[in-house]
Amino acid sequence: MAIKLIAIDLDDTLLNNQQQLSLRTCEVLGKVMKSGVAVTIATGRMFQSALPFARQLKLELPMITYNGALIRQLQTGETVFHRPIETELAQELADLFSERNWYLQKYVDDRLYVAELDENARFYADYAKVEAIPLGAEFYCMKEAPTKMLSMGEPDELARISAELTARFNGRLYLASSKKRYLEMVDARVNKGQALAFLAGMLGINQQEVMAIGDSMNDLDMIEYAGVGVAMGNANSKVQAAADFVTLGNAEDGVAAAVEKYVLA
Repeated sequence: MAIKLIAIDLDDTLLNNQQQLSLRTCEVLGKVMKSGVAVTIATGRMFQSALPFARQLKLELPMITYNGALIRQLQTGETVFHRPIETELAQELADLFSERNWYLQKYVDDRLYVAELDENARFYADYAKVEAIPLGAEFYCMKEAPTKMLSMGEPDELARISAELTARFNGRLYLASSKKRYLEMVDARVNKGQALAFLAGMLGINQQEVMAIGDSMNDLDMIEYAGVGVAMGNANSKVQAAADFVTLGNAEDGVAAAVEKYVLA
């Protein structure tokens, strides 16, 4: 069955090691879109952080962001789907992170909020090219439902945090990791696979006509959902095992190679 929709992760997948879109990737995706195949980005990033890359590729579809918690139109900024963490649960998380002195940041209305501009906050803001807004003690008062919350730290520390969150909030929270030093938290009903299924249904596209390409554990759900799941050569071993195919790494234009081989060919 021919592919009609391609969803592609951003970091370490679509972007090379310089956090850029290669010329070959732009050309191949431009060619496949001209052939009538729909293309979108599915990322854990904020909408505002991913938007410049979507515009560079001249994408037209709504973009999946925040690991599927927010789907938004590129041209109009209209929100197609939004499922934030419920305020009560967010407050429980904030209280726990404050008590344990664990790092935490939150995203509300596509803005990044932190308690203070420490090393973690500055690193993330610089990487994502967004402003980190410090709130002081007020940060831990959850007046609005955040689209996502995120912790940063060493892998061993994040593993301990993840274990405690799983024990306390099992069934209420979805935990994902796009990078070794990130632990991302969204509503339990949210993931990239669910978001991709929603978008495909909105477009009237069959599951078997969908391709998903990614590298990290937060890509696993959409790779398993898609009719054709593709893992990057630099992908997590569990992601590679779940994929139908493994392409080249992100430094070798793996996305372009996969699209040329499995769609354009």
